[in-house]
Amino acid sequence: MAKLPLEGIRVLDFCVVWAGPFATQILADLGAEVVKVENVHFVQPLTRGFWIRPTKAQLEGLVPMIGGYPDLEPGQRPWNRCPSFNNLFRNKYSMTVDLRIPSGMEILKRLIKECDVFYENNVTETMDKLGISYEMLKEIKPDIIMVRVPAYGSTGPYKNYRALGVHLESAIGHSMIRGYRDSDPTTNSAIYMGDYAAGAQGAFAVTAALHYRKRTGKGQLIELSQAENAISFLAESVMDYTLNRRVQGPLGNRNNFGSAPCGAFPAKGDNDWINITVSTDAEWEGLCRAMGDPDWAKEEMFSDQFSRWQNADELEEHLGEWTSQHEKYEAFHILQEHGVPAGPVMHARDCYTDPHIRERGFFKRLTHPEAGTHDYPGFMFTMSRTPPVMRQVPCLMGEHNEYVYKQVLKVSDEEYAEIEREGHIGMDYDPELV
Repeated sequence: MAKLPLEGIRVLDFCVVWAGPFATQILADLGAEVVKVENVHFVQPLTRGFWIRPTKAQLEGLVPMIGGYPDLEPGQRPWNRCPSFNNLFRNKYSMTVDLRIPSGMEILKRLIKECDVFYENNVTETMDKLGISYEMLKEIKPDIIMVRVPAYGSTGPYKNYRALGVHLESAIGHSMIRGYRDSDPTTNSAIYMGDYAAGAQGAFAVTAALHYRKRTGKGQLIELSQAENAISFLAESVMDYTLNRRVQGPLGNRNNFGSAPCGAFPAKGDNDWINITVSTDAEWEGLCRAMGDPDWAKEEMFSDQFSRWQNADELEEHLGEWTSQHEKYEAFHILQEHGVPAGPVMHARDCYTDPHIRERGFFKRLTHPEAGTHDYPGFMFTMSRTPPVMRQVPCLMGEHNEYVYKQVLKVSDEEYAEIEREGHIGMDYDPELV
């Protein structure tokens, strides 16, 4: 197997929820040895589950990302079966240490010496209370790269404010431009674009910093404010206000570019839909041919792109009558054959059965010792010389304690036994935790 791009790089993962773990997953997929630091006496919020020991009844009432455990069974160690955790912790190692006691901090300092990157996405004061800063890390490992990914940045009046993806969406204005034109933000579902955007950008920043270090021998501090990162994805709305003082409202499924028709249209079937976007006269002509050149499409009100945009309501009503006569995949293929940008609105089950995704081998089948055998989402990109690989199934808590302590830190069997007696090492949460 070819050497992976980040092979030989060790990353210390202090991440929670999604924004941080997604970044370190990308680094792990590229070959970095990512060591997840955990504590059997403390629960990281929304990382190994909403509850540590949920009941079956609780799982049945939760949404899939939190409650979609295999067969809706918590198992003996539910924290190892949590779907959102297992989705983000393949190719990683897990070790346990209690940083709340002095010996735990000494263990951490020894581990920092052996690492290239320290990655965390906690609220700023969490690291401050632990005494972990870039200055502290640099004293131990002068060329280390530290990445901090707080919600709003590590300076300013919001630096210690807590936030999940849905709060970031609101704080940057995204919630006000989502939804339908006749609705308000109370009808929006929560989305977490900011988490995954921060993860992808953070992984890129690490590779850039590693490149810089290779040339100069110097590490650096990277700060990625999740809110600032996410607002850059809304440049059209921000710039429209900057240039024209217009405040954008919700557009439904239409876009900012005057495309018409543009949106999701009903297809034949139970809650099935087809998404169609027409931006040019050539695409409009293709759409008309696909529909059999109906008389209504020849009316003056649909004669050019601007007219179609002005009369989008009437246009969408006509188009919906045609799409509802075809199954979504049927309409998808008909429209694409005539050069019309279109695609089926998939359910989760469609992603697993779609012939194109299957032929490309996107999903990877893994057998997890406690979660069973399942298809996991694959990699965001392929590389011809150094393709990412699934080297390890999602890590069990504390699974790699012996490797980290005995091989990375070179502790003796006697010292390992003492560390275990001090309460640092384990694979089960403290029984009092829920």
